[in-house]
Amino acid sequence: MEEFTEFDEALITAWVKLTGVLKNTRITQGMIYNEAVVMNIVYRKLCADGEGLTSFKEIAGETRMLKSLVNRTIDSLVAKGFLLRCDGEVDRRTSYVRPVKENLEPFLEVHRRSLALAHRAAETIGREDAEAFLRIAEKIAANDPLKN
Repeated sequence: MEEFTEFDEALITAWVKLTGVLKNTRITQGMIYNEAVVMNIVYRKLCADGEGLTSFKEIAGETRMLKSLVNRTIDSLVAKGFLLRCDGEVDRRTSYVRPVKENLEPFLEVHRRSLALAHRAAETIGREDAEAFLRIAEKIAANDPLKN
């Protein structure tokens, strides 16, 4: 069995505290968390290309949600009028969604509150530490230490 150090314990404690802070601030207040996460992915794509056409596979890959959860989340967003389902033009086996631009405002309200929270956090820790946090978070996400 591996031996763990006090430093390992401190990392877990810090991680749990940070998760608690994020959970208690209700970063996506006004939307179900998974719905806000999926909308954020589609919205970023919309901002990048003006269309926002996003495959289910892209969403599952970026969120690491199970396919069934991605489907349920998208079903809910379609029912609420935030997204439209689209078939792939080249490969009909690939399913896509695109945002309903006229119905984005409720998501954008949630998104603006999340951005304000991120801004306040960056002000609290300072620009240099915020940039370090981004690099660290991206490195952890890219290497996924939680996978065996």
